[in-house]
Amino acid sequence: MSVQGEFSNAARWSLDHLFLDQDAIPTLIEVKKGTNTDIRRKVVGQMLDYAANAVVYWPVEEVRAKFENRCVRNEEDPAEVLESFLGEDGDADEFWQHVKTNLQAGRIRMIFVADSIPVELKRVVEFLNQQMDPAEVLAIEIKQFVGEGVKTLVPRVFGQSEQARQRKSPGPFPSTKWDHDKFMLALEANSGIEASHAAQAILEWVSPLVTKVWWGNGSTEGGVIPIIVKGKTKYHVCRFATGGWVAFRFDSLYKKPAFRKESVRRVLLDKINEIPGVHFGDEVLTKRARVPFDKLNSSEAIEKTKSALAWIIQQIRESDAADETAE
Repeated sequence: MSVQGEFSNAARWSLDHLFLDQDAIPTLIEVKKGTNTDIRRKVVGQMLDYAANAVVYWPVEEVRAKFENRCVRNEEDPAEVLESFLGEDGDADEFWQHVKTNLQAGRIRMIFVADSIPVELKRVVEFLNQQMDPAEVLAIEIKQFVGEGVKTLVPRVFGQSEQARQRKSPGPFPSTKWDHDKFMLALEANSGIEASHAAQAILEWVSPLVTKVWWGNGSTEGGVIPIIVKGKTKYHVCRFATGGWVAFRFDSLYKKPAFRKESVRRVLLDKINEIPGVHFGDEVLTKRARVPFDKLNSSEAIEKTKSALAWIIQQIRESDAADETAE
């Protein structure tokens, strides 16, 4: 991953590896051999150069493009890879927004990796990790053992003191398991009792029609997703959120056999727009159409929502079984 300097748009440095963890925290990694004398001092200044300039000169769009290019090189679908990483309840746009926020706040992780971490580097890492907040600095020593045809890699982490760990700000995605009662209470607190009644009515209606109902793990926002599994394909029928809305998951549906044709998704869009007070344009055909629960404050609105969901379910049930098996 290239890193720009102050006076040029061209790459001045090249970071060995950039990872994003489950909390959308950028993790900068430099790899050196333990026999390389640079690892004792020079590599620390090098990493700090990378970090100081990365938070300034890495727009999140560039990081996202690098991720997508890497997926394409590996013949993977970037959206599918990210969905698998974030889980059923994950929102790709929210994840990338968290990446942007973390970069702007300097909430990053710097890791030195070597087959042998010298004592001098351990001391520097421990000192920096104690002093820096919210950034984190670690060293990972990976020893290799070979014998009788077996190779084993054994890692050790340095710098991760309990005091430093407790002082670091938590990531945006700590896990909290939601259930029906927690979800409805949070929804009522956020959007009022009418919103919880609307969600309850739709959820009770759709639950018997799907394969399973998945409850999310978000810490600040709870989500619930009715799911239909057909063959090897998993469909997200919709998503309810304690933030106060129900989302029609075009972003997931358009990649599935039953909804690959834009003409089919346009029919669904028309049905969603029949809900009183709701109107979405073509821009949602590959994104999420979020309908606020305050729009579902009448029996007509709830029935129109059920009608749109029923149409989704019908399309899934009638989709070609051969396509589902090949998916």
